[in-house]
Amino acid sequence: MAHVTDLQSKYSKLAQEYSKLRAQNQVLKKAVVDEQATSVSLKEQLKQRDQSLRKQEQEMDSLSFRNQQLAKRVELLQEELAVSEAKGRKGKSKGDSPSQHGLETKSVFDEDLQKKIEENERLHIQFYEADEQHRRQEAELKARLQELEKESKQHQAAVDGLTAKYTDTIERLQNDKARLEVKTQTLEREAKECRVRTEECQQQLKRCQSELNRQVKQSSSVIQEKVPFNDTKYGDYNSLNVPPHNRKHQLKARDVVGQALSFLQDLVVALLNFHSYTEQRVHIYPRDSSIEPISPLNQKFSQYLHENAAYVRPLEDSFMQLHQSITEDTVTVLETVVKLKSFAEHFSLYTLFLKKLLPYQLKSLEEECEAPLCTAALTAKNQELQRDMKRVTSVFDKLQNYINILALLSVRQDALPQSSISAVFTQLAACLHSLYDAIKEMSKHYNQKASLEQELPTITQKLCTTSECLLGSLASLTISTGKIATFFSNNLDFFTSPGYSPRGNTATLNPLQAENMLANKKKAAAYIHAITKPRPQSVPYREALSNRRILTSSTESREGLSQQVQQSQEKIARLEQEKEHWLLEAQLGKVRLEKENQRITDLEAQLAEVLGRSPNSQAAPASSIAQSHEEEEREQKAGGKEATLCTSLVGMLCTTPTVEHVGDEESREQLIKTHYMARVGELTTQLQISDSKAVHFHSECRALAKRLAIAEKSRESLSEEVKLANQNITRLQDELTTTKRSYEDQLSMMSDHLCSMNETLSKQREEIDTLKLGSKGNSKKNKGR
Repeated sequence: MAHVTDLQSKYSKLAQEYSKLRAQNQVLKKAVVDEQATSVSLKEQLKQRDQSLRKQEQEMDSLSFRNQQLAKRVELLQEELAVSEAKGRKGKSKGDSPSQHGLETKSVFDEDLQKKIEENERLHIQFYEADEQHRRQEAELKARLQELEKESKQHQAAVDGLTAKYTDTIERLQNDKARLEVKTQTLEREAKECRVRTEECQQQLKRCQSELNRQVKQSSSVIQEKVPFNDTKYGDYNSLNVPPHNRKHQLKARDVVGQALSFLQDLVVALLNFHSYTEQRVHIYPRDSSIEPISPLNQKFSQYLHENAAYVRPLEDSFMQLHQSITEDTVTVLETVVKLKSFAEHFSLYTLFLKKLLPYQLKSLEEECEAPLCTAALTAKNQELQRDMKRVTSVFDKLQNYINILALLSVRQDALPQSSISAVFTQLAACLHSLYDAIKEMSKHYNQKASLEQELPTITQKLCTTSECLLGSLASLTISTGKIATFFSNNLDFFTSPGYSPRGNTATLNPLQAENMLANKKKAAAYIHAITKPRPQSVPYREALSNRRILTSSTESREGLSQQVQQSQEKIARLEQEKEHWLLEAQLGKVRLEKENQRITDLEAQLAEVLGRSPNSQAAPASSIAQSHEEEEREQKAGGKEATLCTSLVGMLCTTPTVEHVGDEESREQLIKTHYMARVGELTTQLQISDSKAVHFHSECRALAKRLAIAEKSRESLSEEVKLANQNITRLQDELTTTKRSYEDQLSMMSDHLCSMNETLSKQREEIDTLKLGSKGNSKKNKGR
């Protein structure tokens, strides 16, 4: 399990790192997309600038060509002008008509020259403007190029950092992958070992089940055949009617009471905060005690509120004592939980405290309504709060009644039947839900009231802070009551179900039966501890081999030995019967010997008396004695002919009907009766011991069955955890491969993007260099012109 927890923690760490890297990857993707968009826009701008630059170059070429044509035209015109002037000078001498014609021609040339000059000037201006615009664009492009170079350097640095980071991450992930693969292999080996162990455990479990079934059948047959010694007069004192100790119920009860204690502690804290902040509010609103004295009613209300801890703290203390009284070695039912009475008393005191506070709360709200700045909405909210406080107090009163009824069972066990107890628990759950609803409504109305008070012009920061704290305490009170109501509803079946009940009876458990149960539990534990023996020491391997050889050699004669043992047991039983018979005969012989000795002493005494008399009278007694002997002989003969057959518990006995034999029969019957009474007592003790052992074996079988079920559940949970671990390993391996591929794709894309950016930058630099050279050549040409 430790390996599984370590693996899960490492999986969680790896998942966190993967989520971080994924978020960074998204950011990088976004940055790359933005850079791609900016690079595309820059490419488009560069194309536009290239197009505009080409157009301007074409215009410059056309203008320069036109300028050259115009210059040539101007030169031709100047030459023609010079020729025409020379001709005009020659024609002056010839006549007026040729001079007039020359003047007209000159005027035409002048106009044409003027137009050409203006056109040349305009072209010079356009060329200058284009040159200036070209310079500006070149400066802008240079600045833009520098910015792009800086950005490219920054992006390159970021890409280098990310590449190094991702390479480190990939290496770390590869190391983690290798480590996880090793762990998966170890886990697979452990899983195989676990499967082998589970198969062995299943085989042992089957053997144990068969053995337990055999023992259960044997125990049940013993229990059914044997007659329990039940006390029919006092059923409460009968040990067989005492229920067995339910450890599961005790653990569940302690767990439930522990959860209830945590919820009650939250409730106590919320109630303390609520009463304390209510006291602070009374000192602040509607009159601030630091500025003017508050009303006597509010003073009394504040004094009572100041005593809240004396009523609220004992709730937690008494319930903590109740939780401490519930242990594994106790019996937890309503009839035995004595500490519940203390909690009920403290809860009743707190309910009385709330009833004492209720009129002062109502009067305080009425005083707030009488304030000069109190609006109609605030008055309505105060009235709603009055109704909520009355409802909360009435619900606490109902809770007090139900808790007192449940606590009464620890004093009087016959106070309520089981059906009424279930109804009380159901009503208590409904009352807790109504308390949650009432406090929720009060919190809602108080929140609305606080929002309305914040709109007042005379509200202070102290009142706002106190109202916020009071709202927080009401919110925590609402949450704690909601948790308590939900917890009680969820565990209502546990509260209403009888955890202990006598066998064959649906009555509740009384404290006397609980004491008997705990005494029986201690006796059973002492008995188990007494019969438990330490494990024998391990046998060495060589000795075990020799023992095995001896065992294999002795198994051949096992059947013969078992037959000999059976014959010996039968012989022993027969000899025991003969022994008892001869013991009885010996006792009878001893009794007869004693009686014969007594009779001989009597006869000797009679003989001495007869001999002591006169000799005259000796004949008569002698004759009488002889006659008596003859009569006895005759009676014995008749008795020999008429022998009687007597039967008894031992067997049959032939006797003669004599006076002495009648006494022998009575003494014999008395001895047989005493012997068999002693024998019956021994058998009774053996029967009780066997019954107790059968009950112990039955409980032990139940415990083993429970342990078997727990082992099955743990085996299933471990197999599910192994399956989940294998699934997580495969999922993480898939995610690792996908992330690795995505990172490799991203790195390849970024490297391609950087190559393309470098190519575009080199092209731009070349174009800029060509433009610089072209502009320098054009400027030199213009200067030459």
